[in-house]
Amino acid sequence: MDFASSEALPPGVPLVKGTATSTKIVVAGGFGVGKTTFVRSVSEIPPLTTEAVMTEASVGVDDVTAVPAKTSTTVAMDFGRISLESDLVLYLFGTPGQGRFWFMWDDLVRGAVGAVVLADTRRLADSFPALDYFEGSGLPFVVAVNQFDGAPVYSPQAVRDSLAVPDRVPVLLCDARRRDSVVEVLTTLVEHALAEEPAASYA
Repeated sequence: MDFASSEALPPGVPLVKGTATSTKIVVAGGFGVGKTTFVRSVSEIPPLTTEAVMTEASVGVDDVTAVPAKTSTTVAMDFGRISLESDLVLYLFGTPGQGRFWFMWDDLVRGAVGAVVLADTRRLADSFPALDYFEGSGLPFVVAVNQFDGAPVYSPQAVRDSLAVPDRVPVLLCDARRRDSVVEVLTTLVEHALAEEPAASYA
């Protein structure tokens, strides 16, 4: 099965007859913002990751100033699954954060019903490519500020103002390491996506 390009099942179509409906969710954001951690913390199955060890080739290309301990990076995608309710299964697809891998985003996003844009207050500007992408595509999204230890803490409204996020888009704080926090983000996204006009969904 080609996970990257697979379409999400239409609403009402069960993953297993009589049990659940499946939905595709994308998790995006800048380099080292916590996408892999986000997917891993809630996945009910061993998550599929495509992490590679960072080598000297990344020096001067990947900015590790805010994440000096980072030794690996996603080069294709992360994949996990979580059941929010007995009849709703979310398939999570984490995108690579580096600009040189953005060409993969169109395939990863195809068939998704919504996206989470993770942000880091130490480098909010890294969120702009993802924000621009989803605004341009019309895919419903939420902004989740991943609260790293020692990072500046700002209110959701302050982050909204700094990133010029439209009022209709939910902005919330989260800790990608905590399952309950990630579930809250995903629940907010699903509710937001359901409230959006059908014409605004990504095809």
